Amino acid sequence: MFQTFKSIFIALLTLFAIQSGIYAQQTNIVRLSDFGVKSNSFENASEGVKKAIEFCKGKTNATLLLPGGRIDLWPEGANKRELYISNSTEDDTLSKVKNIGFLFENFKNLTIEGNNTLVVLHGKMVSFAILNSENVCLKNIRFDYERPTISELTISSVSPDSIETIIHPDSRYFIDNGQIGFYGEGWKSKSYHAILFEADKSLMKYNSFEPFSKGRAVQTSSLHVTFQGDFSKSSFHPGDILTVRDPYRDNCGGFISLSKDIQLENVKMHFMHGLGIVSQFTENISLLKVVAAPQKNSRRIIGSFADCFHFSGCKGKIMIDSCFTSGSHDDPINVHGTHMKIMAVTKDKKITVRFMHHQTYGFEAFFAKDSIAFVNPQTLMPIAYAKLKDAKLVNKREMELELDGELPENLKVGDCIENITWTPEVTIRNSRFERTNTRGLLLTTRRKILVENNIFYRTGMHAILIANDASSWYESGAVQDVSIRNNMFEECAYNSAPDNYVIAIAPENHQLVNGYYVHRNIRIENNTFKVYDRPILSARSTNGLVFSNNTINQSSFLNAGTNESTLRLTACKNVVVQKNKFNTTWEPKITLDQMSKKELKSDTKKIK
Repeated sequence: MFQTFKSIFIALLTLFAIQSGIYAQQTNIVRLSDFGVKSNSFENASEGVKKAIEFCKGKTNATLLLPGGRIDLWPEGANKRELYISNSTEDDTLSKVKNIGFLFENFKNLTIEGNNTLVVLHGKMVSFAILNSENVCLKNIRFDYERPTISELTISSVSPDSIETIIHPDSRYFIDNGQIGFYGEGWKSKSYHAILFEADKSLMKYNSFEPFSKGRAVQTSSLHVTFQGDFSKSSFHPGDILTVRDPYRDNCGGFISLSKDIQLENVKMHFMHGLGIVSQFTENISLLKVVAAPQKNSRRIIGSFADCFHFSGCKGKIMIDSCFTSGSHDDPINVHGTHMKIMAVTKDKKITVRFMHHQTYGFEAFFAKDSIAFVNPQTLMPIAYAKLKDAKLVNKREMELELDGELPENLKVGDCIENITWTPEVTIRNSRFERTNTRGLLLTTRRKILVENNIFYRTGMHAILIANDASSWYESGAVQDVSIRNNMFEECAYNSAPDNYVIAIAPENHQLVNGYYVHRNIRIENNTFKVYDRPILSARSTNGLVFSNNTINQSSFLNAGTNESTLRLTACKNVVVQKNKFNTTWEPKITLDQMSKKELKSDTKKIK
């Protein structure tokens, strides 16, 4: 009798679980440990990861559960895909096939619960790729490289004819006939791009490896290498750390492409090779508590080979909240589209356009029904607008576009086009950006931008750059609604003197057009600037610029330069500069170029 009641009770509990969804949730948990992946085994888990991800397909609302601890991934057994990645694909005939640690392709409604697992990559690998997927959440996971592709040398002593260094244990090297070289798992550096970290000031500056490569390297003990040569003109100091990489970009940290509703939460990228997390033609992306920085106990200072978070041709909403970047060889965040140049125009409503930057090509940048703008590359002024009937990639460098309507009469070869459908709304808040030799944020999108409650700590160049160009990087486009508020800018732009403005609005319109302004509606309000020098804001070709209610505090961190302009305005209109508090020994000065004082409303006395 008891067994009968027990069976009935279990049946009722099961029925309740099924009806409440609990049973369904439990059965849709896929554990990596069930596919032979063991924590802290230091064995290659690539095959097990691949099989577990494949097992998730076909399940509704699946959760992939990692085991915790450490797992290791090698290219052997990993998924491989030929990928063309914005700003990270060199223009040569070498293979573009990438080794991918976690590949999620054609998924819908998937959660990856990392369980704080540390995933260690061996060789050049993409940590994760999310392709053609929707509603994917990656959380509570850490990624690192066993051998980062940036080498680090701490300088221990300096003299005119020698420098003693201590090589970081993670930086593998060899010495051959007095020449040092760096290598890793399946690679060896062929050239050297060097950036110096001044540890006592937490500054990163461009440098050169040439004095070291011209000198003679002598190993004095394990990890201790003395370089003998001419260092009489160098400015190295004991404690400085020289970071060195081969500048060839052939990878990225993570890749999100042609997807929708993607969320990364509590993800830590301790090293990324080639570029950072690249999101390309994806709609709605959230980065919440995402870190791009070395592990705290690693004693490394570099976390990213180049950018940290890169967004190319995305749309919908980009949300970056409570994130942290430290130790990048390029910009922490870059949001942009891509200008492509018109190479041919035919009478059947078709145009051929070409990728122009050598590291961006090979992917579809336009789609049927997209809206486009034709742009003069010299003025950045829109020539006309159109809608696409069809778009196809005809080779790795070119696309053929068919218009839904007549070709503009004044269209010509050499003009550029921008995809204005794939332009995102951007929010960046509650985050900290530090230890980079370049800029903090690069932002070029025509939809709403909000930057609030962030800390920009000693970024080497402009903390925020709003550009737009169709002649160098070909990164589009114009901004129309920007709010920068309640941020802390601390001792930034030391690498850019005399153009060391903390914020720069600098479209590359090489020809100014009377009455046309590239950017508009930019508000910089209620921020705190801690500055060692006078330059704070420069703006070019902007209609509707507000700089108000900001607090400027003076620092003695570095010596001031020769540029006395606090704000430099070039060909701008409807500018308001009011109610700013300057706690400085110098008075603010506004310099006007190719515009009259009537375009400026200001309570600042010194206007030139």
